[in-house]
Amino acid sequence: MSGFVLAVRPEPGLAATMEAGKQLGLNMIGYPLFEVRPREWDCPDSSSFDAILIGSANAIRHGGDALSSITNKPVHAVGQTTAEAAQEAGFEIANVGTGGLQNVLDAVTKPTRFLRIAGEKHVPLTAPDGVEIVTRIAYESVPLELPEPLRALDQLGLTVLLHSAVAAERFDSETRRLALQRSRIKLAVLGPRIAEAAGTGWQSIHVSPAPNDTALLELVRETCI
Repeated sequence: MSGFVLAVRPEPGLAATMEAGKQLGLNMIGYPLFEVRPREWDCPDSSSFDAILIGSANAIRHGGDALSSITNKPVHAVGQTTAEAAQEAGFEIANVGTGGLQNVLDAVTKPTRFLRIAGEKHVPLTAPDGVEIVTRIAYESVPLELPEPLRALDQLGLTVLLHSAVAAERFDSETRRLALQRSRIKLAVLGPRIAEAAGTGWQSIHVSPAPNDTALLELVRETCI
């Protein structure tokens, strides 16, 4: 199989994507564009909210000791990976979304008071009538640079996997810094918002039919390589 597939998500997701891609026979390369680090945060009293809203498994991985005091509250998770991380940490799962955190929020029974545990950069949400959200920042993503040897790969057929809008913006910036030939690079992204954040000038942009790694990697195997 010709061409290379570059994954740029932070660990531990990077390793999982690399392994899944290799299982499909893809020529995988991994360079994280971010390192996720925990931040100190104050957890509200558990009596002040009814449930927890989580848009990334990083909220569980980096939430720290504060999480142990609120495992009695149900979690509404953006997707299956996030739900599994919360479940492993001792939480009950009330709802697992499939189309973004706003859809999860829109589907909840009202009234509901949420504690949202999020990263420093997070998707803005609109609370429906009868829903309250208190947000706490538990982690941050520190940007990293792509290595100089990556310059040669755009001559050999390169498809880049983008799992978030933040990653798309960062990759856009890094390709300009490295003077990569964008017209030779294909992008495979998890959703339309990520495609929009990636900018223009690419050879092509392919949007996954479902917001998960399996669908994204199968899309790459079928259409990009």
